Amino acid sequence: MLALHLDGKIELKEVPQSLPGPGEVLIRVNLAGICGTDLEVLRGYHDFRGILGHEFVGVVAGPPDNPRLGRRVVGEINVACGRCDLCLQGLGRHCRERGVLGLKGKDGAFAHYLALPEANLHEVAPGVDDAAAVFTEPLAAALGVLQVAPPDHGDRVLVVGDGCLGLLISWVLALQGLEVHLAGHHPENLNLARPYGVLPFLEKDLPPGDYSMVVEASGAPGGLDLALARVRPRGLVVLKSTYLGAFPLDPARVVVPEVLLGGSRCGPFPPALRLLERGWVDPRPLISHTLPLVRGLEALELAGGPGVLKVLLDCGAEET
Repeated sequence: MLALHLDGKIELKEVPQSLPGPGEVLIRVNLAGICGTDLEVLRGYHDFRGILGHEFVGVVAGPPDNPRLGRRVVGEINVACGRCDLCLQGLGRHCRERGVLGLKGKDGAFAHYLALPEANLHEVAPGVDDAAAVFTEPLAAALGVLQVAPPDHGDRVLVVGDGCLGLLISWVLALQGLEVHLAGHHPENLNLARPYGVLPFLEKDLPPGDYSMVVEASGAPGGLDLALARVRPRGLVVLKSTYLGAFPLDPARVVVPEVLLGGSRCGPFPPALRLLERGWVDPRPLISHTLPLVRGLEALELAGGPGVLKVLLDCGAEET
């Protein structure tokens, strides 16, 4: 099968078709989304080797006796062992031996097929098309912010970053009845937040005042500088960015104002799918380009361009 495979360098190549292991199913990938984390992996983040990609929607293609055969699914990306102390505490997302689809020890979605444990799968409602369903994983990650510390209604919150994740986070926070400000650098991206009641600002034009919560989703070290500058004393900064390299943090910026720092990575799939099914969130305006898998290297180049939002790969494979 054709795949975008990373082994020191990224290549579009024919590789053996993924085979499901015990408890796994085979999924024929329809669409896959390129995430900022995928681009960081290409720069050396995680030192991953294998097939990239963790955002997808596809169809269950095997085993032949699987009750979900032929149904559309999305999948959670963490593959837990189910046996370690963290798994037994219900923290499988943080399993000590976990694989992560397309990121750590598990071939991903930039291919015609992938294999994933059946327990990771969620069916997609008939009314949700593939172009929306492929956003389930990042939309769930946006909802994950609410799991760190649900803000109070009426709180004024700031989201830093006008990429896909920052926009999705701003939308779901606004749906909670919060006053949400979004700071970024691209007017055309910022304008996509307005229909959800979000107030968008170019970063240089952000109005004065503190925020009870700031979500840093810029994908760049400078985003944390802004977050710490604008969070109120005893406020919360939620970190969503993952990137190669370290950020020098002056402890006094956290200790003196008694600011809380909270990390947030993944999030819950069922509410994300409900938001899509009910039409409360429509992520399709975030699609900048859709290219066939055979143009995958070009798609990765496009995804790294300034102001580019979501680039999708059409991974449709011919039946074999």
